[in-house]
Formats: sequence, C-alpha cells, structure tokens
Amino acid sequence: MATAKKSSSAARKARIEEMRRAEQARERRNRILTIGASVLVVAGLVVGGVFIVKSQDGKKSDTASDTTSSGDGKGHFVTGTDGVRTWTGKLARNHVTGTVNYPMHPPVGGNHNQVWLNCNGDVYTKAVHDENAVHALEHGAVWVTYTDKAKKSDVDKLAAKVKQTPYSLMSPYSSQTSPIELSAWGHQLSVTSADDPKVAKFFETYVQGKQTPEPGASCTGGTM
Repeated sequence: MATAKKSSSAARKARIEEMRRAEQARERRNRILTIGASVLVVAGLVVGGVFIVKSQDGKKSDTASDTTSSGDGKGHFVTGTDGVRTWTGKLARNHVTGTVNYPMHPPVGGNHNQVWLNCNGDVYTKAVHDENAVHALEHGAVWVTYTDKAKKSDVDKLAAKVKQTPYSLMSPYSSQTSPIELSAWGHQLSVTSADDPKVAKFFETYVQGKQTPEPGASCTGGTM
C-alpha cells in the first residue's frame, strides 16, 4: 500500500510539474505575442503619424500661398541660335493659391494657380494673372504678350494667328522689355514684328511641343 501511495504521489507530482511547465510555456508565448502585438501597434502608429505629417505637408505645398519662388531659386536664360531663350533652372509645378514671384516676365513656368487660363485661341484685351497663364503653358500652350510699344498692326496680326491656333492665348503685358514676347513652358522669344519668321517657327515648335509637362491637357473649362 505504501508503495502504491508513493507511486501515486509521484505521478501526481509529475503531472503537476508537467502542468506547471505547460502553464509557464503558455505564459511565455502570451508574453511574446503581447510584445509582438505591441511592437506592431507602435510601428503602425509611427507609420500612420509619418503618413499624416507628410499628407499635411503635401496639402500645405499644394495649397499654400507661394510669394517667394517659382522653382529652386536657381536658373537663367540661355539663348539659342534661333533666338529662343531656354530657362536652365528647375521650374516647379505645385499648385498655389497666392501670388508667385517669378524670376522672369512674362513667366515661362513654375508654381501656378490650380485653375488654368483658357487657351483655346483666346485673345484677352486686358492683363491676365501670371499664375493662371503659367498653368496654360503647362498644358502646352503658347502665350503671346505685348506692350503699348507694339504696333497695332502687329497686335492685330498676332491676334488673328492666336484665334486660329488651339493651345494658344494672347494678352497685354506691360512689364516685359520687348514689344512682343512669345512664351512656352521653359522657353521664350522676343520679336519686334509679327512678320518675323521666328513667330511661325515658335508656334510650330512649341504648341503642344516636346517641352509640354502635361500634353493633351485641356485648354478650355478653366478661367477667363
């Protein structure tokens, strides 16, 4: 009997010990799972926080007023043998709600208003906002501008040319140095006469030309 009791007691102790080891193993697994879950939660919060911050930054850059720069602050025009000036610096393409301090006049690119200026052969008799016109350039338009030093006959000829040319627009621009300027995204040409052969060549090259950041984008449905 004593031997049987001892055997039973030993077996019970063995089962208890086995159950204790099993319980300890479960506790270790649970701790590992808990720690793992906590790490994932923290990582998720960190990633989510970074995403929110970046999203907010993106929204700020897309909607905030830009009154300082249209690009990276560096760049200048280089004049080719055909007389066309090409801007060497980076031209940013963010949408902004305020005014932009363009380094050239008329501007040939840079941050701009989210609404483009209608450029389906539109001729404006009053000055337009640079920020809307630049958006039209982004769509591949050629922008013809002139001062009061341009001859009326030249203005009339250029207006007729623009009216017949989709993806072009025209408006007066008092602060430019040349009587007549033709601008496309990143490119500009100064002329003194509408009969200059360079005018037709500029239209041929840059209306929906290779320089266009958004070829095929609409030139209607914007602002007038």
